[in-house]
Amino acid sequence: MTRPTRPIVGIDLGTTNSAVAYINNGKPEIIPSPHGQRIIPSVVMIGLDGKVHVGDTARAAQIAMPDRVVAAVKRKMGSTEPVTMAGQAFLPQEISAMILREIKSYVDAKFGPGEKEAVITVPAYFTDEQRRATKQAGELAGFIVERIINEPTAAAMAFGLERLEEDKHILVYDLGGGTFDVSIVEMMSGILEVKASAGNNHLGGEDFDWRLVGWLADKIRKAHGVDPLKDLRAKSLLKEQAERIKKELSTAPQVEIHLLVLSTQKLTARARAKVDRALLIAGKMTDNSA
Repeated sequence: MTRPTRPIVGIDLGTTNSAVAYINNGKPEIIPSPHGQRIIPSVVMIGLDGKVHVGDTARAAQIAMPDRVVAAVKRKMGSTEPVTMAGQAFLPQEISAMILREIKSYVDAKFGPGEKEAVITVPAYFTDEQRRATKQAGELAGFIVERIINEPTAAAMAFGLERLEEDKHILVYDLGGGTFDVSIVEMMSGILEVKASAGNNHLGGEDFDWRLVGWLADKIRKAHGVDPLKDLRAKSLLKEQAERIKKELSTAPQVEIHLLVLSTQKLTARARAKVDRALLIAGKMTDNSA
């Protein structure tokens, strides 16, 4: 009995961003979103209308509606602790499935309806529980998950190391948005095998961002006497600014930081002034109508 031919794709289910590709004439080709995006933010939101939004729309809502948005869920994979979004409880793999469902819509648009197979990458140090949760997320999204492979192996294959003519050991490191992987990969007779791995699932771009958030919050506390981390929207705003600062510092020796911050006293004074003005206008209207 011959195996049915189905489209098969490779998925990088990342902490901060995700992407999907397929092999076209022997070379990997990214399947973009309908808007032409080659990668999408791994951010999920349940809107006020109850609909699930994934990607830029969800990411843009982090400041305005932080209680309806979940990001970096990859770090929670394998955990049985629920994730709260819009007042609802979800398992981490259910959130990841929402991201993968969005990705599957791109694959369906490319290949048409029908079953699709997927190979999904995970950090080399992922436990069996984390791998099972990732596989379950893919299945919940509607994929036939053919395989879960280690990210260093995928990286080595992407660089064509399996086509080297000589056998050797190669050091592969992967510093992503939320994880850091270092692996020794053995290449022998065209077969790649991870011989040893070490990593940290709390070391990546997200952690750089939060260290900057802490630094910014400390400066604000000392200068204005308010703690921005106690407010969800302020915290989200600092996170957005921290990411911008990090990216700019990648190419510039220094950056300027501009944040609008009101102390409790200033906020009260401004609110009092607006209330007094509103009362004055209301009083005049009452006098005129008398």
